[in-house]
Amino acid sequence: MTTREEALEYGLSFPDTYQEAPFHDQNWQLVRVKGCKKAFLWTYERDGYINLNVKVSPEWRDLWRSTYSSVIAGWHQNKEHWNTIILDGTISDEDIKRMIAESYDLVSYSPTKRIYEAVKKIPRGQVATYGQIAELAGDRKMARAVGNALHKNPDPLYIPCCRVVNSKGELAGEFAFGGAGKQAELLMADGIEVVNGRVDLKKYGMKF
Repeated sequence: MTTREEALEYGLSFPDTYQEAPFHDQNWQLVRVKGCKKAFLWTYERDGYINLNVKVSPEWRDLWRSTYSSVIAGWHQNKEHWNTIILDGTISDEDIKRMIAESYDLVSYSPTKRIYEAVKKIPRGQVATYGQIAELAGDRKMARAVGNALHKNPDPLYIPCCRVVNSKGELAGEFAFGGAGKQAELLMADGIEVVNGRVDLKKYGMKF
């Protein structure tokens, strides 16, 4: 990802977002969240590169800065809570998207963050259904939103989305979790038996 258009397109892929140029200067293009009207993605050109300002949690702020020389303290924003991503081609698309997704979660009122917190509660050796995660996140009717959130999971290592299955105990499609058989592989590493693409919910289902 090296262009403003790519960054804006990804930012606008999140629910209830819109684009704005608030300073009557086309160099500054922001993506905001409807309702709260907070910006989670600032885009602008500086020193020949497109820059992105994204909000960041304290536990990730310094890690990103130390990992990439092109991630620096937020330019013209609170350096405790914002990072600047310089799109010079040295940062993987996956990590840029993770940083944008985290920024969205930090400023929005969406249920995504609650969903991730609910998934973190699934113990090793157990699974939960999309409906159960939705209920834990505050609204059982948003099972579809659980699926959408997990497919945009910014941190699979700490948010074990592989432990979420459908109401029949069936695993996700081949496109998820890095390819065919990957979810089954991760679950078996957790000590969970997978038979014909399905987990026995009576045996491995998370107890509420």
